Amino acid sequence: MAKEKKGVRLEHISKIYKDPKTGKDFYAVKDANLEIEPGSFVTLLGPSGCGKTTTLRMIAGFESPDEGEIYLGNEPINALTPNKRDTAMVFQSYALLPHYNIFDNVAYGLKLRKMDKETIKRKVTDILGLVGLEGMENRMTNQLSGGQQQRVALARALVIEPGVLLFDEPLSNLDAKLRVSMRTEIRRIQQEAGITAVYVTHDQSEAMAISDKVIIMNGGIVEQISTPQEAYYYPNNKFVADFIGEANFLSGKVKAQDRVEIGGQEISCATGNLSSGADCSIVLRPEGAILGDNGVLKGSVKYSCFMGAYQDYHILVGDTLLKIQEYNPKNKKIYSVGDEVFLSFEDNTLYAL
Repeated sequence: MAKEKKGVRLEHISKIYKDPKTGKDFYAVKDANLEIEPGSFVTLLGPSGCGKTTTLRMIAGFESPDEGEIYLGNEPINALTPNKRDTAMVFQSYALLPHYNIFDNVAYGLKLRKMDKETIKRKVTDILGLVGLEGMENRMTNQLSGGQQQRVALARALVIEPGVLLFDEPLSNLDAKLRVSMRTEIRRIQQEAGITAVYVTHDQSEAMAISDKVIIMNGGIVEQISTPQEAYYYPNNKFVADFIGEANFLSGKVKAQDRVEIGGQEISCATGNLSSGADCSIVLRPEGAILGDNGVLKGSVKYSCFMGAYQDYHILVGDTLLKIQEYNPKNKKIYSVGDEVFLSFEDNTLYAL
């Protein structure tokens, strides 16, 4: 669908704002270096105020970086206004034209480009088919559901065939069930169109479900750039481990390559570049422990709740309360509050920081 698959490159990008209360300057984004491959789907992910939306707006041209250079393909674009950049934005609010029907909303950008009527009709018809709105051209936008309005906004951005498609939290106004179905649709459409996409969200599940890579930000700093799987299993630091999914942290000491000591017990654990003898924090995901009547670490059950697909536990090990989820509990022993229980771990389950 896209004229050309273009990547995005940010070289030492910073954005500085003035705090209205203190009058002091602060970095909304600090020294960001990103490379987004052509045709890939990349998500800027992080809590409110982390700099993800500012980064997206700088790519779009709605904000100007105070330091560094942004490239679209091999073209430096800092000096270009938003309408001169080969990008299109899908906004959180949809930003549809309320007095126009679906066809005219989608055709708006093509008309601005002075295309002839036949070309406009063909392009709009094709793109409405791609987003699942064929046959609805004459409907007014106020007659549409939230999901349908989002599809119109997506079609309007895609129809101009931008090199890069930008998404600013596009699903935040939808209910939870519709969010799940729409994120799947956005991913399908992006892959079918073959377009480069940069997506902003604070929803970890959303980012994990649709992204080739996630760019995790905190306080204006890029903490990690990786696949969702790498961010989950091999986080760069505690912030990433805690932000992507749920994580427990156990104190330990590196004994040897991929061996650590926890509570006097030596167990298998990925240690990365940590040296022998170093103190470390060990990341344990809730699904990463095996519960039994004997094992490696002894604990006491403080909470036990059946959740259907899994049994949810809080287990006190020493002074540390661990959240553990044991999946498919139907044929497994269920431990009650007050029970003694032991935790064991399969190889490649734990990761030391």
